[in-house]
Amino acid sequence: MGTDSAAYVIGHISVLDEAKWAEYRSQVPATLAPWGAELLLRARKAKVLGGTHRHSDVVVIRFPDLAAADGWFNSAAYQSLIPLRKVAAEVDLISFAG
Repeated sequence: MGTDSAAYVIGHISVLDEAKWAEYRSQVPATLAPWGAELLLRARKAKVLGGTHRHSDVVVIRFPDLAAADGWFNSAAYQSLIPLRKVAAEVDLISFAG
């Protein structure tokens, strides 16, 4: 393994309400900035090459370290968006550390 201390949050997403999802997405970047996070990818599933995958979209966010990823997720700014996220989409968020 390398010495990369970066952490990544990957979200697997199934949108339920496009308008509410757009509202949620527009507010997330402001919650990421204080944590030094970088949005690496937002994309729609092209096809499943092996196994199964129920979600249609994905997001990948890089943080300087796992503490920053945890800090972002637990921050008041992000926590205040979770009720909107829950009505906008089904989202599985997973953090990974390098």
